[in-house]
Amino acid sequence: MTAPLYKIRAQSRYGFINRQGEVVIEPQYLEAEDFYHGFSRVRFNEKLVPMDAMGRLLLKHLFNFVGFFEQGLARAQLVNRWGYIDTRGNLVVDIQFEDAGDFGDGLAPVRRNNRYGFIRPDGTWKIRPQFEAAGEFASGLAPVQLVEKWGYIDEDGEMAIAPQFDSGRSFQGDVAVVQQGNYWGLINSEGELLVEPQFELQDGYSNGEFFDGMAIIVQDGLYGFIDDEGNLAIPPAFGFAGDFGEGLAPVEQHGRFGFIDKSGNICIPPRFEDAGLLANGLAPVKANGHWGFIGPTGEWLIPPKYDSALPFHDGLALVGHQGAWRYVDTVGQVVWEEK
Repeated sequence: MTAPLYKIRAQSRYGFINRQGEVVIEPQYLEAEDFYHGFSRVRFNEKLVPMDAMGRLLLKHLFNFVGFFEQGLARAQLVNRWGYIDTRGNLVVDIQFEDAGDFGDGLAPVRRNNRYGFIRPDGTWKIRPQFEAAGEFASGLAPVQLVEKWGYIDEDGEMAIAPQFDSGRSFQGDVAVVQQGNYWGLINSEGELLVEPQFELQDGYSNGEFFDGMAIIVQDGLYGFIDDEGNLAIPPAFGFAGDFGEGLAPVEQHGRFGFIDKSGNICIPPRFEDAGLLANGLAPVKANGHWGFIGPTGEWLIPPKYDSALPFHDGLALVGHQGAWRYVDTVGQVVWEEK
């Protein structure tokens, strides 16, 4: 597990620091993404190129696009065909497919001759192309489309859950989101409906993605939560809700934000102008036009004095102050600031 790195900005160029605020990768790129599974992607010669935590670019081959690394491999596009590279930049599955997805459970969905099948990490077929569309394997099952409906197959390619849904997503643990019309619900690995599709699909929302064991639901414009067993944990009653983190979620009532627990109890009364995810024991909140951080009981831990603030991760949070970036630690000390 590599130590976390944090994106910094200097004269409109991006680089990275470590937890101590030391510059590890000098700001030199016009575009850079946060690290994920040990790699960032940075803009180089008008392409997004993978970069490791030592600042080394994977330049053995130049592609039109390279995806994220999953299970040690990333999909790579050259012109209009796809293959896969490893974490050293070696092309391990030749460029040959019309489309390609990420690896999950040791298999990846790819398209050939307008049909999807699944390959192993060495590029050999595990499940021959036969589906109209397909998603990634997780928990031993993968969503596939057959004759305009979606079902799920096992790792041998056998239909485990018959095609019956308008859409289906990969499993999250023991549950998966399925869609009928403009509504989503949940099934278990046996294909049983835990929750009938009834929750409105929302643009810009994860629509059934679980965080801290809870997923946001929207009905008639009000926000609530279900748990990862399909139980209605918190009936829709809020004007807005954010994701759960460390047992609390930000919610809005009458134009003010506070926090609830997983039983729906208001733990921090709505008194803020905005609020974000609780992480590392702190949550960003806005009061009197400025952002600071509170603890899980609502006390101020870092006073509101910033123009913007993102949630903490791995002990640091990015804040904005008079147009400049800063990273602060959990006691509010500035670890790095943009000059």
